[in-house]
Amino acid sequence: MTFVELADDMTEADGRAFDEAVLQAMRPGGSADGWGPPWLETAALDLTSLGGIAVLGLFAVIVVVFLILQRKRLSALLLVLGLAGGVAMSEGLKALFERDRPPEAFRAVETINASFPSGHALLSAVFYLSIGVMLTRAFPRRRFKAYVLGVALLLTLIVGLTRVYLAAHWATDVLAGWSVGAAWAMALWLVAYAVQRRQAVHTGGPHDETLPDELIADRDPPVIGE
Repeated sequence: MTFVELADDMTEADGRAFDEAVLQAMRPGGSADGWGPPWLETAALDLTSLGGIAVLGLFAVIVVVFLILQRKRLSALLLVLGLAGGVAMSEGLKALFERDRPPEAFRAVETINASFPSGHALLSAVFYLSIGVMLTRAFPRRRFKAYVLGVALLLTLIVGLTRVYLAAHWATDVLAGWSVGAAWAMALWLVAYAVQRRQAVHTGGPHDETLPDELIADRDPPVIGE
């Protein structure tokens, strides 16, 4: 619903005025020099790559291999489907809306395709939120769950904010990417929940196995007298 509202506002005067105001605030004076000290733009250029397809693809390979070694086949499959589906949705929506990027005079990075929605924001939401949900299942204590979800949200926010700061996207592009990415990640993990409940009764198909304790942890030998 958020995405639909943003897509509608994108073509209206109010939506365009909001985007222009944010762009002018991030890039005052109509130039490629960003708001704040020079090091802030350097940091933004580094951090924005956390949402790039090359970086996310590398992270995904590392995580998927780890999940397979841990016999978490369902989680590995969902993560692959999540990223692949995210790329397909991003490219499909860009081709559908064909929105122009912010003016080139403002941009601090090179861009190669349409603007709406932000692919970096969408894919980072899918990947980091999915990893965050997976990690919450590994920790029994609430503070650990809150920490990993907080880190996942922080990374997702950082990627989106840097896209706006670097004038690679309009603000509504990023909001739309976040909304679609979060919805897609949620849908995948609702499917995972349903599959796991079904497989509690019926065996077969990809699922996450629980390894025996002796295979997942190195324990000290027992001490006589304990």
